[in-house]
Amino acid sequence: MRIRSLTERVLLLATLWSAVALITIAIVISALYRQGAERSFNHLLHAQLFNVINSITIGDDGNLNGSPELGDLKFSQPATGFYWLVEPLGSFASVRLTSTSLGVNSLPVPSVAEIPFDENYERFYELRDYAGNRLRVDETEVVLDNSDQAARFRVTGNLNELEGEIARFERRLYIALAVFGIVGLALNAFGILSGLRPLKDAKQALERIRAGAANELEGNFPREILPLVNEVNALIDSNRRIVDRARMQVGNLAHSLKTPIAVLINEARTLPPEQGQLVRSQTDAMQAQVTSYLNRARIAAQQGSVLARCEVAPVLERMVRVMRKLNPATEFTLHIDPPGLMLALEAQDLEETVGNLLENAARYAEGRVSVSAVAEGSQEPAADGTRRHLVMVTVEDDGPGLEPHQAAEAMKRGRRLDETRPGSGLGLSIVKEISLEYQGSFELDRSRMGGLRARLLLPGVTRETQRG
Repeated sequence: MRIRSLTERVLLLATLWSAVALITIAIVISALYRQGAERSFNHLLHAQLFNVINSITIGDDGNLNGSPELGDLKFSQPATGFYWLVEPLGSFASVRLTSTSLGVNSLPVPSVAEIPFDENYERFYELRDYAGNRLRVDETEVVLDNSDQAARFRVTGNLNELEGEIARFERRLYIALAVFGIVGLALNAFGILSGLRPLKDAKQALERIRAGAANELEGNFPREILPLVNEVNALIDSNRRIVDRARMQVGNLAHSLKTPIAVLINEARTLPPEQGQLVRSQTDAMQAQVTSYLNRARIAAQQGSVLARCEVAPVLERMVRVMRKLNPATEFTLHIDPPGLMLALEAQDLEETVGNLLENAARYAEGRVSVSAVAEGSQEPAADGTRRHLVMVTVEDDGPGLEPHQAAEAMKRGRRLDETRPGSGLGLSIVKEISLEYQGSFELDRSRMGGLRARLLLPGVTRETQRG
């Protein structure tokens, strides 16, 4: 799975690199220490071997004489794995000499074909003694006098002790590197988090803009990301100017059309009733069409803008309060969850959509109308990893309601199911168009109260800055 968080990615890479580096260092140091310990062990055996050679002579009786002093009590204690041994070769008739630690026991001798001597006529090999110790043996053969009488000299060391010493060093090494690694990773994480803190501050500043709490990126940013902050602020300012210009143009167009339409409506009063009614109905439809397309142009100009924000509660409370005054016989209830819910659209667009729905509900309700706005969570992440947070706005009544085929027909532009009541037949189609412009949805179905239920799914605003 791809990690999208820059902080997590840097921390993970730094941790992996540090872990690989520490493991590599541990392996290299351990290998170097082992090589040095084994080389020192061989040098010690070599020195002890020549000490034994220098201590042994042939006596007047023709036997081997000498008692080497190697300066280590292990050569005096039995079964320690530290032995020296001198054995006569060829026709040389003499008893062998051994260290006290070996006593009357013997050690196997590999053939020269199996382990040959080196250029110094010396060879090293390993074997096990009578006590089960792993031994490293340093062996050579030396001619002792002018009569070519020779002897085999061997000195052994206990490899178990060598391995134990190496193991103790490795344990100390691993503990030291583990402590160093943990402290290093903690300091590394602190440095990375401190270094990336300005990016988090920029993200929180952007979220404040999305939540409507600020109009630009505010904060003390380092030189590396200051150009990005300036560009974002310039983009926001440019977007604000575009929206203001679009609103101004829409307002100018609406103002320029208002007078001709008013003139046509006034002139229709002077016409015969049948013709006047026709002109008035057409001018009403024209006025509704102009309003609808002007709204769509305004919405398209601000769609996706981080500046299009409104809080749900004040708008719906004001509209419900007005509807209660206009319809005193109808009970209106309002529910908003959670408090402080915000939508990513203009307040006037929310007023127009919910206003149309409230007017229809109040017109057909028998006594009750319910309005609610509830956070619906978020959709599955898109390809870029972003999520759309949604809000469900519902208006329902206890009137006669609509059948499914009637609901689909009612949302068609200019279609009126009840010609006996006033209206242009554009209200529900305008609601649908506005919701679609904001990438939401609109549907009609049967209410639990028995009448019609209108459900608007609109984009919400998340306050991620509250979550850090």
